[in-house]
Amino acid sequence: MRTVAWADGVVRMIDQKRIPWALEVVDLPDHHAVAAAIADMTVRGAPAIGAAAAFGVALAAHTSSATDLATLRAELRAAAQTLKESRPTAVNLAWAVDKMMALAAQDGYASAQALRDALREAAQRIADDDVHINQRMGAHGQALIQDGDTVLHHCNTGALATVDYGTALGVIRAAHEAGKRFHVLLDETRPRLQGSRLSAWELEQLGVSYDILPDTAAGYYMQRGEVKLVLVGADRVASNGDFANKIGTYQIAVLAKENGIPFYTVAPTSTVDLNIASGADIPIEERDPAEVTTPYGNALVPAHFKARNPAFDVTPHRYLSGIVTENGIARPAFTESLRRALAGEAL
Repeated sequence: MRTVAWADGVVRMIDQKRIPWALEVVDLPDHHAVAAAIADMTVRGAPAIGAAAAFGVALAAHTSSATDLATLRAELRAAAQTLKESRPTAVNLAWAVDKMMALAAQDGYASAQALRDALREAAQRIADDDVHINQRMGAHGQALIQDGDTVLHHCNTGALATVDYGTALGVIRAAHEAGKRFHVLLDETRPRLQGSRLSAWELEQLGVSYDILPDTAAGYYMQRGEVKLVLVGADRVASNGDFANKIGTYQIAVLAKENGIPFYTVAPTSTVDLNIASGADIPIEERDPAEVTTPYGNALVPAHFKARNPAFDVTPHRYLSGIVTENGIARPAFTESLRRALAGEAL
Protein backbone atom coordinates (compact mmCIF):
# COMPACT_ATOMS: atom_id res chain seq x y z
CA MET A 1 0.00 0.00 0.00
CA ARG A 2 1.05 3.62 -0.46
CA THR A 3 2.26 5.75 2.44
CA VAL A 4 -0.35 8.41 1.66
CA ALA A 5 -3.38 8.29 -0.67
CA TRP A 6 -6.82 9.71 -1.45
CA ALA A 7 -9.58 7.32 -0.38
CA ASP A 8 -13.28 8.09 -0.71
CA GLY A 9 -13.11 11.70 0.39
CA VAL A 10 -10.44 11.36 3.09
CA VAL A 11 -6.65 11.36 3.10
CA ARG A 12 -5.46 7.91 4.16
CA MET A 13 -1.95 7.39 5.46
CA ILE A 14 0.20 4.90 7.34
CA ASP A 15 0.78 6.02 10.93
CA GLN A 16 4.56 6.00 11.07
CA LYS A 17 4.62 6.55 14.81
CA ARG A 18 3.35 2.99 15.25
CA ILE A 19 5.88 1.14 13.07
CA PRO A 20 7.48 -1.38 13.66
CA TRP A 21 5.11 -2.44 16.45
CA ALA A 22 2.01 -2.20 14.29
CA LEU A 23 1.00 -1.30 10.75
CA GLU A 24 -1.94 1.03 11.26
CA VAL A 25 -3.74 3.28 8.82
CA VAL A 26 -5.48 6.55 9.73
CA ASP A 27 -8.15 8.42 7.76
CA LEU A 28 -7.97 12.22 7.96
CA PRO A 29 -11.24 14.05 7.33
CA ASP A 30 -10.01 17.61 6.71
CA HIS A 31 -6.93 19.69 5.98
CA HIS A 32 -6.46 20.58 9.66
CA ALA A 33 -6.03 16.88 10.43
CA VAL A 34 -3.55 16.58 7.55
CA ALA A 35 -1.52 19.51 8.89
CA ALA A 36 -1.53 17.97 12.37
CA ALA A 37 -0.38 14.61 10.96
CA ILE A 38 2.53 16.34 9.21
CA ALA A 39 3.47 18.25 12.37
CA ASP A 40 3.39 15.23 14.71
CA MET A 41 5.17 13.01 12.15
CA THR A 42 2.35 10.58 11.55
CA VAL A 43 3.63 11.15 8.01
CA ARG A 44 7.25 12.20 7.48
CA GLY A 45 9.87 12.28 4.77
CA ALA A 46 10.03 15.20 2.37
CA PRO A 47 8.32 13.58 -0.66
CA ALA A 48 5.59 12.00 1.49
CA ILE A 49 4.96 15.33 3.21
CA GLY A 50 4.66 17.01 -0.19
CA ALA A 51 2.09 14.49 -1.40
CA ALA A 52 0.19 14.70 1.88
CA ALA A 53 0.05 18.49 1.60
CA ALA A 54 -1.20 18.28 -1.99
CA PHE A 55 -3.96 15.91 -0.89
CA GLY A 56 -4.61 18.31 2.01
CA VAL A 57 -5.37 21.14 -0.43
CA ALA A 58 -7.65 18.84 -2.43
CA LEU A 59 -9.35 17.80 0.82
CA ALA A 60 -9.90 21.45 1.79
CA ALA A 61 -11.70 21.93 -1.52
CA HIS A 62 -13.68 18.70 -1.08
CA THR A 63 -14.93 19.59 2.41
CA SER A 64 -15.73 23.22 1.56
CA SER A 65 -19.37 24.17 1.22
CA ALA A 66 -18.52 27.08 -1.10
CA THR A 67 -20.70 27.28 -4.18
CA ASP A 68 -18.75 29.96 -6.02
CA LEU A 69 -15.12 30.08 -7.16
CA ALA A 70 -14.18 33.25 -5.27
CA THR A 71 -15.26 31.85 -1.91
CA LEU A 72 -13.63 28.50 -2.57
CA ARG A 73 -10.33 30.12 -3.54
CA ALA A 74 -10.36 32.24 -0.38
CA GLU A 75 -10.86 29.13 1.74
CA LEU A 76 -8.08 27.34 -0.14
CA ARG A 77 -5.66 30.19 0.56
CA ALA A 78 -6.31 29.83 4.29
CA ALA A 79 -5.92 26.05 4.10
CA ALA A 80 -2.66 26.43 2.16
CA GLN A 81 -1.23 28.64 4.88
CA THR A 82 -2.19 26.13 7.58
CA LEU A 83 -0.52 23.32 5.67
CA LYS A 84 2.65 25.31 4.95
CA GLU A 85 3.09 26.15 8.63
CA SER A 86 2.98 22.50 9.74
CA ARG A 87 6.74 21.92 9.20
CA PRO A 88 9.29 24.48 7.93
CA THR A 89 12.34 22.64 6.57
CA ALA A 90 11.21 20.23 3.83
CA VAL A 91 10.75 22.29 0.66
CA ASN A 92 8.52 19.64 -0.92
CA LEU A 93 5.67 20.75 1.34
CA ALA A 94 5.65 24.35 0.07
CA TRP A 95 6.43 23.16 -3.47
CA ALA A 96 3.37 20.92 -3.54
CA VAL A 97 1.04 23.48 -1.94
CA ASP A 98 2.22 26.23 -4.29
CA LYS A 99 1.71 23.95 -7.27
CA MET A 100 -1.86 23.22 -6.16
CA MET A 101 -2.60 26.88 -5.51
CA ALA A 102 -1.24 27.94 -8.90
CA LEU A 103 -3.71 25.50 -10.44
CA ALA A 104 -6.53 26.89 -8.30
CA ALA A 105 -5.74 30.42 -9.47
CA GLN A 106 -6.11 29.59 -13.16
CA ASP A 107 -9.08 30.81 -15.17
CA GLY A 108 -11.47 28.61 -17.07
CA TYR A 109 -13.25 26.64 -14.36
CA ALA A 110 -16.96 26.41 -15.06
CA SER A 111 -17.85 25.93 -11.41
CA ALA A 112 -16.50 25.38 -7.91
CA GLN A 113 -17.02 21.66 -8.43
CA ALA A 114 -14.86 21.74 -11.56
CA LEU A 115 -12.05 23.26 -9.49
CA ARG A 116 -12.51 20.60 -6.81
CA ASP A 117 -12.19 17.87 -9.43
CA ALA A 118 -9.08 19.48 -10.94
CA LEU A 119 -7.36 19.74 -7.56
CA ARG A 120 -8.06 16.13 -6.68
CA GLU A 121 -6.65 15.00 -10.03
CA ALA A 122 -3.58 17.21 -9.59
CA ALA A 123 -2.85 15.83 -6.13
CA GLN A 124 -3.12 12.31 -7.51
CA ARG A 125 -0.65 13.20 -10.27
CA ILE A 126 1.83 14.51 -7.70
CA ALA A 127 1.54 11.22 -5.80
CA ASP A 128 1.84 9.06 -8.91
CA ASP A 129 4.76 11.10 -10.25
CA ASP A 130 6.61 10.66 -6.94
CA VAL A 131 6.63 6.88 -7.37
CA HIS A 132 7.93 7.08 -10.95
CA ILE A 133 10.57 9.64 -9.98
CA ASN A 134 11.79 7.46 -7.12
CA GLN A 135 12.10 4.47 -9.44
CA ARG A 136 14.15 6.59 -11.85
CA MET A 137 16.45 7.70 -9.05
CA GLY A 138 16.85 4.09 -7.99
CA ALA A 139 17.85 3.11 -11.51
CA HIS A 140 20.49 5.85 -11.67
CA GLY A 141 21.81 5.35 -8.15
CA GLN A 142 21.99 1.56 -7.95
CA ALA A 143 25.12 1.63 -10.15
CA LEU A 144 26.93 3.13 -7.13
CA ILE A 145 26.48 -0.14 -5.16
CA GLN A 146 28.72 -3.09 -5.96
CA ASP A 147 28.48 -6.72 -4.92
CA GLY A 148 30.01 -7.16 -1.48
CA ASP A 149 29.66 -3.51 -0.46
CA THR A 150 28.60 -2.31 2.96
CA VAL A 151 26.44 0.82 2.68
CA LEU A 152 25.81 3.23 5.57
CA HIS A 153 22.39 4.88 5.69
CA HIS A 154 21.00 7.55 8.03
CA CYS A 155 17.33 8.16 8.95
CA ASN A 156 14.60 6.66 6.75
CA THR A 157 14.32 7.36 3.04
CA GLY A 158 12.35 4.37 1.81
CA ALA A 159 8.75 3.85 0.77
CA LEU A 160 7.59 5.29 4.09
CA ALA A 161 9.36 8.60 3.43
CA THR A 162 7.79 8.88 -0.01
CA VAL A 163 4.53 7.86 -1.63
CA ASP A 164 6.23 4.57 -2.51
CA TYR A 165 9.64 3.04 -3.35
CA GLY A 166 11.99 5.57 -1.73
CA THR A 167 14.94 7.88 -2.39
CA ALA A 168 18.22 6.70 -0.81
CA LEU A 169 16.63 3.44 0.36
CA GLY A 170 15.05 3.33 -3.09
CA VAL A 171 18.58 3.14 -4.52
CA ILE A 172 19.30 0.28 -2.11
CA ARG A 173 16.02 -1.38 -3.12
CA ALA A 174 16.88 -1.05 -6.83
CA ALA A 175 20.31 -2.61 -6.26
CA HIS A 176 18.68 -5.48 -4.37
CA GLU A 177 16.14 -5.98 -7.16
CA ALA A 178 19.04 -6.03 -9.64
CA GLY A 179 20.38 -9.09 -7.79
CA LYS A 180 23.32 -7.42 -6.06
CA ARG A 181 24.44 -8.81 -2.71
CA PHE A 182 25.48 -6.23 -0.12
CA HIS A 183 24.97 -5.22 3.50
CA VAL A 184 23.45 -2.06 5.01
CA LEU A 185 24.39 -0.37 8.29
CA LEU A 186 21.49 1.68 9.67
CA ASP A 187 22.10 4.53 12.10
CA GLU A 188 19.38 4.49 14.77
CA THR A 189 18.78 8.19 14.05
CA ARG A 190 17.87 9.56 17.44
CA PRO A 191 15.69 10.89 18.89
CA ARG A 192 12.83 9.59 16.68
CA LEU A 193 14.71 6.40 15.73
CA GLN A 194 13.72 6.49 12.07
CA GLY A 195 16.66 4.23 11.21
CA SER A 196 16.12 1.53 13.80
CA ARG A 197 12.31 1.61 13.58
CA LEU A 198 11.44 2.44 9.99
CA SER A 199 14.44 1.64 7.79
CA ALA A 200 15.04 -1.69 9.52
CA TRP A 201 11.35 -2.55 9.13
CA GLU A 202 11.50 -1.75 5.40
CA LEU A 203 14.67 -3.74 4.80
CA GLU A 204 13.07 -6.65 6.65
CA GLN A 205 10.19 -6.58 4.16
CA LEU A 206 12.62 -6.49 1.23
CA GLY A 207 14.95 -9.19 2.55
CA VAL A 208 18.02 -6.93 2.52
CA SER A 209 20.83 -7.72 4.97
CA TYR A 210 21.28 -5.02 7.63
CA ASP A 211 22.50 -4.14 11.11
CA ILE A 212 21.31 -1.28 13.33
CA LEU A 213 24.08 0.92 14.77
CA PRO A 214 24.16 3.43 17.59
CA ASP A 215 24.48 6.83 15.89
CA THR A 216 27.89 7.27 17.51
CA ALA A 217 29.25 4.04 15.97
CA ALA A 218 29.27 5.17 12.32
CA GLY A 219 32.81 6.53 12.54
CA TYR A 220 34.07 3.30 14.11
CA TYR A 221 32.95 1.23 11.12
CA MET A 222 34.25 3.81 8.65
CA GLN A 223 37.67 3.81 10.32
CA ARG A 224 37.77 -0.01 10.17
CA GLY A 225 37.28 0.15 6.40
CA GLU A 226 33.93 -1.64 6.47
CA VAL A 227 31.87 1.16 4.88
CA LYS A 228 32.23 1.54 1.10
CA LEU A 229 29.44 4.03 0.43
CA VAL A 230 27.17 6.43 2.34
CA LEU A 231 23.65 7.15 1.06
CA VAL A 232 21.29 9.66 2.69
CA GLY A 233 18.21 11.62 1.72
CA ALA A 234 17.53 15.35 1.76
CA ASP A 235 14.73 17.66 2.89
CA ARG A 236 15.98 20.73 1.02
CA VAL A 237 18.89 21.24 -1.36
CA ALA A 238 20.24 24.77 -1.93
CA SER A 239 21.33 25.91 -5.38
CA ASN A 240 25.02 25.39 -4.49
CA GLY A 241 24.45 21.79 -3.33
CA ASP A 242 24.35 22.40 0.43
CA PHE A 243 21.50 20.34 1.85
CA ALA A 244 19.44 19.87 4.97
CA ASN A 245 18.76 16.37 6.20
CA LYS A 246 17.96 14.62 9.45
CA ILE A 247 20.12 15.73 12.36
CA GLY A 248 23.40 13.82 12.42
CA THR A 249 23.93 13.84 8.66
CA TYR A 250 26.61 16.54 8.78
CA GLN A 251 28.86 14.61 11.15
CA ILE A 252 28.53 11.49 8.98
CA ALA A 253 29.57 13.54 5.94
CA VAL A 254 32.66 14.86 7.73
CA LEU A 255 33.63 11.34 8.84
CA ALA A 256 33.11 9.97 5.32
CA LYS A 257 35.39 12.69 3.90
CA GLU A 258 38.05 11.95 6.54
CA ASN A 259 37.97 8.27 5.65
CA GLY A 260 37.80 8.68 1.86
CA ILE A 261 34.32 7.18 1.52
CA PRO A 262 31.95 8.35 -1.27
CA PHE A 263 29.00 10.26 0.19
CA TYR A 264 25.82 10.84 -1.84
CA THR A 265 22.44 12.32 -1.15
CA VAL A 266 19.43 11.09 -3.14
CA ALA A 267 16.75 13.70 -3.80
CA PRO A 268 14.16 14.45 -6.48
CA THR A 269 14.41 17.80 -8.22
CA SER A 270 11.32 18.91 -6.24
CA THR A 271 13.60 18.97 -3.17
CA VAL A 272 16.00 21.42 -4.84
CA ASP A 273 15.38 25.07 -3.95
CA LEU A 274 17.10 27.30 -6.50
CA ASN A 275 15.71 30.34 -4.67
CA ILE A 276 18.32 29.98 -1.92
CA ALA A 277 22.04 30.38 -2.47
CA SER A 278 23.34 28.14 0.29
CA GLY A 279 22.44 26.03 3.29
CA ALA A 280 22.68 29.10 5.50
CA ASP A 281 19.26 30.11 4.13
CA ILE A 282 17.50 26.84 5.05
CA PRO A 283 15.20 27.14 8.09
CA ILE A 284 15.92 24.46 10.68
CA GLU A 285 13.00 23.07 12.65
CA GLU A 286 13.39 22.88 16.45
CA ARG A 287 11.11 20.23 17.90
CA ASP A 288 9.84 19.48 21.40
CA PRO A 289 12.76 18.64 23.77
CA ALA A 290 10.56 15.86 25.19
CA GLU A 291 11.39 13.83 22.08
CA VAL A 292 14.96 13.71 23.46
CA THR A 293 14.25 13.27 27.16
CA THR A 294 11.10 11.15 26.92
CA PRO A 295 11.11 9.36 23.55
CA TYR A 296 7.75 7.71 22.84
CA GLY A 297 6.70 8.38 26.42
CA ASN A 298 9.66 6.57 27.99
CA ALA A 299 11.49 8.88 30.39
CA LEU A 300 15.28 8.61 30.06
CA VAL A 301 16.14 11.40 32.50
CA PRO A 302 14.31 13.39 35.21
CA ALA A 303 11.65 15.70 33.85
CA HIS A 304 13.46 18.90 34.85
CA PHE A 305 16.61 18.09 32.83
CA LYS A 306 17.07 20.50 29.91
CA ALA A 307 17.45 19.42 26.27
CA ARG A 308 17.55 20.84 22.74
CA ASN A 309 16.11 19.12 19.69
CA PRO A 310 17.06 20.41 16.23
CA ALA A 311 15.39 18.14 13.69
CA PHE A 312 17.86 18.77 10.87
CA ASP A 313 21.39 19.94 10.13
CA VAL A 314 23.01 21.32 6.98
CA THR A 315 25.79 19.51 5.14
CA PRO A 316 28.02 21.78 3.00
CA HIS A 317 28.32 20.72 -0.62
CA ARG A 318 32.09 20.21 -0.35
CA TYR A 319 31.43 16.89 1.40
CA LEU A 320 29.23 15.56 -1.41
CA SER A 321 30.40 13.17 -4.10
CA GLY A 322 27.13 13.73 -5.92
CA ILE A 323 23.36 14.19 -5.75
CA VAL A 324 21.27 11.41 -7.28
CA THR A 325 18.21 12.89 -9.02
CA GLU A 326 15.62 11.43 -11.37
CA ASN A 327 17.60 12.92 -14.27
CA GLY A 328 20.92 11.39 -13.28
CA ILE A 329 23.69 12.09 -10.79
CA ALA A 330 24.53 15.78 -10.33
CA ARG A 331 28.19 16.35 -9.57
CA PRO A 332 30.28 19.42 -8.74
CA ALA A 333 29.92 22.20 -9.66
CA PHE A 334 26.41 21.77 -8.30
CA THR A 335 25.23 25.27 -9.23
CA GLU A 336 25.43 24.20 -12.86
CA SER A 337 24.51 20.50 -12.61
CA LEU A 338 21.44 21.15 -10.43
CA ARG A 339 20.22 23.83 -12.84
CA ARG A 340 20.49 21.28 -15.65
CA ALA A 341 18.69 18.63 -13.59
CA LEU A 342 15.79 20.97 -12.88
CA ALA A 343 15.60 21.83 -16.58
CA GLY A 344 15.02 18.13 -17.25
CA GLU A 345 18.38 17.54 -18.89
CA ALA A 346 19.99 14.13 -18.59
CA LEU A 347 23.12 14.22 -16.43
